[in-house]
Amino acid sequence: MALNYIWIAFFVIGFIVALGQLIFFGNTQIFNEMVASVFSSAKTGFEISLGLTGVLTLWLGLMKVGEKGGVVAIMGKLFGPLFVKLFPDLPKGHPAYGSIILNISANMLGLDNAATPMGLKAMKEMQDANPKKDTASNSQIMFLVLNASGLTIIPISIIVYRTQLGAVNPADIFIPIMIATFFATLVGLISVAIIQKINLFDRIILAYLGGLTAIVTGIVFYFTTLPKEQITSISTFSANFLLLSVIMLFIVLAFIKKVNVYDSFIEGAKEGFSIAINIVPFLVAILVAIGVFRASGSMDFIISGISHFFEWLGVDTQFVGALPVAFMKPLSGSGARGLMIDAMTTHGADSFIGRLSCTFQGATDTTFYILAVYFGSVGIKNTRYAVGCGLLADLAGAVAAVFVAYLFFA
Repeated sequence: MALNYIWIAFFVIGFIVALGQLIFFGNTQIFNEMVASVFSSAKTGFEISLGLTGVLTLWLGLMKVGEKGGVVAIMGKLFGPLFVKLFPDLPKGHPAYGSIILNISANMLGLDNAATPMGLKAMKEMQDANPKKDTASNSQIMFLVLNASGLTIIPISIIVYRTQLGAVNPADIFIPIMIATFFATLVGLISVAIIQKINLFDRIILAYLGGLTAIVTGIVFYFTTLPKEQITSISTFSANFLLLSVIMLFIVLAFIKKVNVYDSFIEGAKEGFSIAINIVPFLVAILVAIGVFRASGSMDFIISGISHFFEWLGVDTQFVGALPVAFMKPLSGSGARGLMIDAMTTHGADSFIGRLSCTFQGATDTTFYILAVYFGSVGIKNTRYAVGCGLLADLAGAVAAVFVAYLFFA
């Protein structure tokens, strides 16, 4: 429903702004530009969707190999002790623990198709232990905020879009996204833990969070010591090496478990082809709406206002052009994806704005969509502080994305 209102708003605002330019400035060309944008955006959306077919087929095939090889289960065992501490209201041995661990693990690996069903199952299992059926329990809120913060190790879809839009090295946003999404998750988790009075100084929680924080801090510190010209090359090498290592791990684990690697790849690849075809109408719809909004001058007006504000504060304003993605992400994943593609199409996939837009897109998940789907599936109406903590995580991810983008790409 949110995307429906956003889509209409793009058209209505764009038309009103264009009408204002016609009345006050006599700009008769603005409607010609908007109509031209409608057709060019539709063409761009179709071409991108068509080009995604090969890359999506490849990645979803590889992910199916990893899934059958037991990677999700391994990650579940790896993070299981932490999740038991973060959901103290659930009885020991509660079936929701298994679904929670599998959902978070699948999200971290970018396995959206596997993550959502397990997430809905986890929410239903937690609802069984919830004494107030129309009010979100502490465990459900923690689970939702962890999902909304969008901790992702492998941002497959973003790499796919960067590939299609001609990025020299599509994976160069791998490490920046990993850092930004980590900070979003950390802030979301801490905010919920403080409200729920979860002991963050528990030795198991400290071991996990301290270890992860130390790793991310070490990565940031290492790159701050490098000359600017070396940061991109080293981060690109690291990202490519990690991705290839993960692919090899998927294949080796599947082979050890005597999984037919080739058949599993084909099974996942078929899903990739169907997904690429199915997203054509959605991508065309959102890109046409954004094209009208941008051609009317509305986007430039907003960006200009924000830019002038930060200039007044004496802050560098390179990042402002990518802010629409950050603003849209909590409301609509499809809308934010469209704005990310629009930013890369307009400024270039390897431009600072293009890369920062990708980092914004990967830093968090779509808070309001997740809230509607997960809580709606079990009839929860009183969400308590879930929205506030989710949006705080979104803000942390956006701020971290800006700082990391300046470190890696400025």
